[in-house]
Amino acid sequence: MSELIVLGYDDRAVANRAFAAVQELEDSDVVELKGLAVVSVDADGETHVDTPAKREGRTALSATAGALWGMVLGMLILTPGIGVVGAAVGGIIGKLNQMGVDNAFREKVRSLLEPGSAAVVIMASRITEDAFAATMEEFGGTVLKTSLPEQSERELAAQLAGPDASDG
Repeated sequence: MSELIVLGYDDRAVANRAFAAVQELEDSDVVELKGLAVVSVDADGETHVDTPAKREGRTALSATAGALWGMVLGMLILTPGIGVVGAAVGGIIGKLNQMGVDNAFREKVRSLLEPGSAAVVIMASRITEDAFAATMEEFGGTVLKTSLPEQSERELAAQLAGPDASDG
């Protein structure tokens, strides 16, 4: 099971410090990341997504994990309203809804992202809750969290990989 955590801040500088703290927590094995990003909204209302640069000693995400993270981040942040967009994307949206990343959760995230604000978005496969909370407490902010069941993640990853990726 993965945890999807969104830490909302009124100020980009605080979000950047929190982002750096999460990276340090990963280095200390407090959290095992599947994805990490800072999402900010500038004064003109444009959304910007920054992800950590590859750092020496870090394990790169697998293509499937990267695709899953990209899809979750995109659906969470970048798609305010999705109309009829085809069966494949509709199926992926349906799976995300089942996983707890539904319209209500996405709306809560978007409400955090007003012009001038920022959020740290974390997808973690493992987290030591007490150590994580103790470190992140100093930054304040608004915390949104949902769990992503492992079986649903596998099903979504299979959908993202497409029919040609089967082991047959």
